[in-house]
Amino acid sequence: MNLVRLVAHLGFCAAVAPAFAMAAPPPPLIPLPAQIGYADGAFHVDTHTPVVVADHNASTRRTADYLVGLTGNERGLHLQVKEHAASPKSIVLLRDPQAAVADPEGYTLDVTPQGIRISARDDAGLFYGAMTLAQLLTPDENHGAVSVPAMHIVDRPRFVWRGLMLDSVRHMQSVAEIETVLDQMARHKLNTFHWHLADDQGWRIEIKRYPELMRIGAWRTPINAGHDGQPLRYGGFYTQDQIRQIVAYAAARYITVVPEIDMPGHAQAAVASYPYLGVTGQRPAVSEDWGVHPYLYNVDDATFAFIDRVFDEVMALFPSRYIHVGGDEAVKDQWKASPTVQAKMHALGLKNEDALQGWFISRLGSYLSAHGRRLIGWDEILEGAVPANATVMSWRGVQGAIDAVKQGHDVVLSPSPDLYLDQLQSARADENAGRMPVSDLANVYAFEPVPKVLDATQAAHVLGAQANLWTEHMPTIAHVEHAIFPRLDALSEVDWSPAGARDWRGFLARLPVQFARYRKQQIGYADSAFAADITVDRMAALTRIASSLTITNQAGSGDLHYTLDGSVPTVTSPLYRTPLTVKLPLTVRVASFSRSGMPLASSRQRVLDRASLLSVSGNDMPNCPGSDFRLRVQPMPDATSLSPNYSINVFDSCQLYPATPMDGIARIHVDGVRLPRNYQLAHDAKLVVSRPHSTPFGELVVHQDRCDGAVLATLPLPDPARSTRRFALDGALPAAHGSHALCLIYTAPIDGDLYALDRVSLLSNQKTPTSH
Repeated sequence: MNLVRLVAHLGFCAAVAPAFAMAAPPPPLIPLPAQIGYADGAFHVDTHTPVVVADHNASTRRTADYLVGLTGNERGLHLQVKEHAASPKSIVLLRDPQAAVADPEGYTLDVTPQGIRISARDDAGLFYGAMTLAQLLTPDENHGAVSVPAMHIVDRPRFVWRGLMLDSVRHMQSVAEIETVLDQMARHKLNTFHWHLADDQGWRIEIKRYPELMRIGAWRTPINAGHDGQPLRYGGFYTQDQIRQIVAYAAARYITVVPEIDMPGHAQAAVASYPYLGVTGQRPAVSEDWGVHPYLYNVDDATFAFIDRVFDEVMALFPSRYIHVGGDEAVKDQWKASPTVQAKMHALGLKNEDALQGWFISRLGSYLSAHGRRLIGWDEILEGAVPANATVMSWRGVQGAIDAVKQGHDVVLSPSPDLYLDQLQSARADENAGRMPVSDLANVYAFEPVPKVLDATQAAHVLGAQANLWTEHMPTIAHVEHAIFPRLDALSEVDWSPAGARDWRGFLARLPVQFARYRKQQIGYADSAFAADITVDRMAALTRIASSLTITNQAGSGDLHYTLDGSVPTVTSPLYRTPLTVKLPLTVRVASFSRSGMPLASSRQRVLDRASLLSVSGNDMPNCPGSDFRLRVQPMPDATSLSPNYSINVFDSCQLYPATPMDGIARIHVDGVRLPRNYQLAHDAKLVVSRPHSTPFGELVVHQDRCDGAVLATLPLPDPARSTRRFALDGALPAAHGSHALCLIYTAPIDGDLYALDRVSLLSNQKTPTSH
């Protein structure tokens, strides 16, 4: 059957096409298509429904095979790919130069009772149409055949750059793990994988001309190597064959891999490999610390010869139009202190070190341009003159993007903290490690890539938006998946869907099915937005038997079913509607479900009795006034488990215990932990608060009400050389009346380890609680 006859049989000719209208809510599609309308009827898809490669192109066949693989794995619906339709009731894929949507990533998708047809002018558009159909064929948790409602979709992306950055320097991922991330990007119609491959903590890309980069630069010696579960060394690199594999895997999913090699800062691993690349001539170790480091590339001819040869091999591996050169956080102290660098700067007629960085970046841009590539860098590159064709990635808020656009540069919006996926998704005590403040699902969904101050001409320079995942606190793929998903769903809609189509409540309504897909795909997504927060009037509960109990979640969505006997809630358990008046003691357990009964969040439990109310997690204790810096970290930098996690402030080890009725309280018990101080703070090191200590190894000082209040207890810290990292401190408290807060301050030497609070408990007698 020829194509004209096939289309006629399927009922897709304009003369017989049904009228479509927005008569129903959107199906569970993420991202939401640009246009969608509905008609009466549906098309039934079962194992006898062929997927027809109507144009006989190899690329169309690969897309058809990919679609069939998804439906088989996720639905148990095993379809067959055919070159010709044996039946008019088929799924037809057609690359058509005359297709309705001119955008190379756009497509149309039609469903009628007679069949399904996807058409696009380009391979990428056809692939994205197939990804939409894959979601339509997995609308619930059921297996087997599915009926797809009649609809007409006309779709194209809002932005050409729809990105995700993965840092493989601080912690590496295997090739298979990266391929899993790429698969998810493809399903979400993201098209740019920004791969961070070189930094102070490691060099991760094989460069054959410079073997010391792999022998030395790819490996660091962890803090406490060989102890506390730490490896003797950490690191590795991706071989050029592995990189080609990843680039090809991405390309097959219409994803471009953009490599990042940081310069002129973040150079410690390279300088450790070849000291002549640095300014001091000395060989540092590959850094085991996080933060901002002092090492810069030199600015002499030998250094640029190295960089050019590295770029030659990078460009041979990555066909990307863009090469990312970093340009961020280049502390200029070494340049300022070097007579040679200063002489170079003055010979070039440059007024300061920022201008020297601009000259450095321009030198890189010229080399890349001569080889048909474009330079992209973080917004610090604007601090000096940069090539006119350079693209700017704005991470320090959106102002960098505004400034770049006004200078005529294309921009990608990637601001911290909004699109930094290493930010915590919630402030819950059971959240994974990461940075504060919280950047939750709603925050990502609400992000607008085009700053309002830009006019239409300027807005055309906005290529799109990208989320970044820095992996200092993400040592395993489980950490990575928890951090990325489902915030990647929100990002995909920001990047793909029309701004006016975004609807937070509609997005939440489409997530339960997406969560079911994640479960089928064995993706370790976070349920933080829907997890139950169980709160009581703590003061009332400590002074009276009865208390008001409130159950909420971050998203304000879903049905919260609860039990009061510690049993696991189901959809038949009581549904929370209004605050409850409860009598203590009891154990509350809450799970979140969609209206259709699909799980949204696993059950969370809270034991409510006097002992538990007097025991507070350090993760729930805020910083003392004066410093809002906060991290959630694990016991060691390379931990492989998801927990425990501890809140720290590297500038001031001081936290507040909430106001509590102190009548009858006689003692305090603290579960503490000693953590590596593996942070380079550059010029911010002067902000670290140092307090005198009165015992050899420091102490935990307990103040009443305020941090300058009366000292209630001084608890000496154990000898770090002779004690375990987890320790307990106990002390008597003077008799007190009424309600008081406590301020807890570690006064340990700031040139040693950091100390954190795991849990703080108040006791009315000599009994020491069991650690939680």
